[in-house]
Amino acid sequence: MKSLSSLSALLLAVMLISSCGKQESGQLTGAQNRPKWAGFNPFGMVYIPSGTLTIGQSDQDVFSTYAQRQKAISISGFFMDDTEITNNEYRQFVEWVRDSVAHETLGNKIEDDFGNEIIDWEVELDYELSSEELGDMYYQGDMAFEGKRELDYASLKFKYQWIDWQKAAHDKTATRTSIINKDEVKVFPDTLCWIRDFTFSYNEPHSRNYFWHPAFDDYPVVGVNWKQATAFCHWRTKLWDQFKADEPNTEVFRLPSEAEWEYAARGGHDISPYPWGGPYIRNAKGCLLANFKPGRGNYPEDGGLHTVKADAYFPNDYGLYCMAGNVSEWTSSAFHENAYINEHDLNSDYRYDAKEDDPEAYKRKVLRGGSWKDISYYCQTGTRTWEFQDTTKSYIGFRCVITYLGRSINDF
Repeated sequence: MKSLSSLSALLLAVMLISSCGKQESGQLTGAQNRPKWAGFNPFGMVYIPSGTLTIGQSDQDVFSTYAQRQKAISISGFFMDDTEITNNEYRQFVEWVRDSVAHETLGNKIEDDFGNEIIDWEVELDYELSSEELGDMYYQGDMAFEGKRELDYASLKFKYQWIDWQKAAHDKTATRTSIINKDEVKVFPDTLCWIRDFTFSYNEPHSRNYFWHPAFDDYPVVGVNWKQATAFCHWRTKLWDQFKADEPNTEVFRLPSEAEWEYAARGGHDISPYPWGGPYIRNAKGCLLANFKPGRGNYPEDGGLHTVKADAYFPNDYGLYCMAGNVSEWTSSAFHENAYINEHDLNSDYRYDAKEDDPEAYKRKVLRGGSWKDISYYCQTGTRTWEFQDTTKSYIGFRCVITYLGRSINDF
């Protein structure tokens, strides 16, 4: 019996050794030693399956804009944040950038396996002990208020790179260097938008407290322009890649295209005006179903005078909260009145990466969902509107998506 076991072990060893050879078994078996991939489900996101929808206005085009003509399209599956990005989630980004600037200033660097100089995150920061070395990060002299030691948030900038895949595909003369783009973005939200957005209106408490006070941790972040929202997505990708360094993930967190946003907002209810279906904005008990501006300006009637918590009200059938109202949301899409005519019916996407010297009209980005200060028309799933990409408002936020790799999450 013992000799039989030894023989089995020997045969197994021979098989393992032979399977590692270059010739394999003489058969077409595909490349060996491929990394395992069982999919992933990012925290705080819900899976939106591939499907078809009819984009465009599902009700009367009140302003006769003809900017959202109906069109049947198909969308690949993706994950989407179940809520708008909150103040506390965005604060994680701000604090990461703050710490990275401090590490850079203090010279806390190490060399990675490829010879690149990177931040040594193992070094603990003590802002009190390092106050002199980090002096440039704080307001000094006349800039200091009542002697308080406050960070100069203008110094918090996030640097990142991105690849222009459209140029790589269409410009035959493009080189690798020409398709790699670099950007640097100030990350701190514009808290003064609460005052700037409303003339002769007392909103200073929100300017002072909305982003920092724990009372608003779970409220959607506002005062973030399109470039800052895009930078957040790049940072989130970097954070994920560092955590899952051993897994082959080539997809990135990003802003949704407006087609993806509308598909997700409808929650499987095709040709319905609202995320819950519709056609009404109240339920059977007469309760309003979103945070917007009812009637002629009875702001608190829906339960929220300004913004509300990001998971307020019932989610749609995909499990997404506040796809109507609360805050309008940035998409990756450029705004053009006739975009639907030009878009393909497969993963429709109309994008343009505006340059600094481009005309202002080229810098318009699509907003979706309506906000706490909008009438119900803007909360409809088919309504399109826009804002300039460098604009910050007290009623504009965002959420992220990431493309699902595979046919369906149910395959695993």
